[in-house]
Amino acid sequence: MAQNHIQEFRALLQKISDYDSAIALLSWDSRTKLPKKGVEGRAQVLSTLAGERFRLLLGEPMEQILEALADSESSLDEVTRRSFWRMRKQLERIKRVPIDRLEAFARLTSKAEAVWVDAREANDFASFAPYLTEIVEMKREFIAYRDWKGPAYDALLDEYEPDLTMATLDPLFAKLRGETLRLLDQIREAKQPDTSILERFYDPQKQRAFSLTILEKIGYDLQAGRLDETAHPFQTTISLGDARVTTRYLPYFFNSAIFGTIHEGGHALYEQGVDPALFGTPLFGGTSMGIHESQSRFFENILGRSMPFWERFYGDLQVVFPDALGDTTRDAFYAAINAVKPSLIRVEADELTYNLHIMVRYEIEKASISGDARVTDLPELWNAQMKEYLGVVPDSDANGVLQDVHWSGGDFGYFPSYALGNLYSAQFAEKLEEEMPNLWDDVRRGELMPIREWFRERIHRFGGLREPGELVQDITGQPLKADALIRYFEKKYVPLYRLS
Repeated sequence: MAQNHIQEFRALLQKISDYDSAIALLSWDSRTKLPKKGVEGRAQVLSTLAGERFRLLLGEPMEQILEALADSESSLDEVTRRSFWRMRKQLERIKRVPIDRLEAFARLTSKAEAVWVDAREANDFASFAPYLTEIVEMKREFIAYRDWKGPAYDALLDEYEPDLTMATLDPLFAKLRGETLRLLDQIREAKQPDTSILERFYDPQKQRAFSLTILEKIGYDLQAGRLDETAHPFQTTISLGDARVTTRYLPYFFNSAIFGTIHEGGHALYEQGVDPALFGTPLFGGTSMGIHESQSRFFENILGRSMPFWERFYGDLQVVFPDALGDTTRDAFYAAINAVKPSLIRVEADELTYNLHIMVRYEIEKASISGDARVTDLPELWNAQMKEYLGVVPDSDANGVLQDVHWSGGDFGYFPSYALGNLYSAQFAEKLEEEMPNLWDDVRRGELMPIREWFRERIHRFGGLREPGELVQDITGQPLKADALIRYFEKKYVPLYRLS
């Protein structure tokens, strides 16, 4: 009998996965190719598909199967048992929410993303505010349906990083912020590198060609993915063998496309490395957004902004952009791409101050979900937090509260994942260096595949079979801490800025 239930469970999971693939494809199209006049129709289609998916999740067959599997949980194979745990947790999150409200939320966020694009272009927060207000209200409403113990915002954190709470995150961020500001104060007093070389003309088509080259070098399989252009870069997995990357090309800013592509490529390497046997289960994909970000941030920063990386690839880059970089030394280029300067835009922030951008969003999200701040207050609150944390004030809402797409999709609780990814990546990097003592010599020769294989063996292949806490403990022998990232910053910036 148990075997029959397992087969029924797997079949139902595959059907849900198929709906996820269709929704992912339409969502990718909405953010890359969809004509403006198609927004309303697309929102309706996505709402219908989301509704059908929710009916599969919440229907009587799934309920009966989970009840049956619960009676034989200890005898289930690992994939079925972990899938059972994930589905049960997912159902606990939404089972009390009326389906019509879930459909309404899918319809709302589909419209809100399109409105956000226009609002950002027009620097018009007021046009987006009603949508964001409704999104915040619905997020609170959905939490209220749950039997959640603890602060409401913890429920949202848990969706992206299992078992993470503000009680854990607050002291981690406090330590990281303190050490970041200490180092930042020293850097402000040091001689600053010339970053104007990054603002010369870089032909977008050549940026694309070089981005594709680097994607392949780090191990991205272009037969199982593609690179497209969008307003806000993202990576999405459509299905087995289809993990896509997007980026944006700014003619007069080098960093955006190259490092944005490497970042999204890191996500895609994770997705392409998941054991195909997990396809059709909720385990097919990254185990958490924090671990996912550890991959993108490692490849973008720890590898992609390292001197050994550019010792290999800077000559190639000069060939592609002779007018922009022909008179620039590798050392000057390295200093420019690693320059520390508090700025307005998160996706263009340097490594050191990047986490401060996340902390701004974290504090605003907590205030919004708790009700301590209204949506109409957010531009003013954003500007105040930016001044306090980074010492800069946005010159417009487009460069401030409207700069990120996440809230238009309802992704409250997501932003901390970026900083968690930096923390995880530094811990993983220390272990990688320990186990691969010739790591940086390999990088200087352009031999990058061993890095992908190390991560594939220890993280990627497991998909959702291992929880984040399990992974970091198994790989590094420690729980998540801020210490490794602080050591990484010291190791990079003290010699770069010749600090005492």
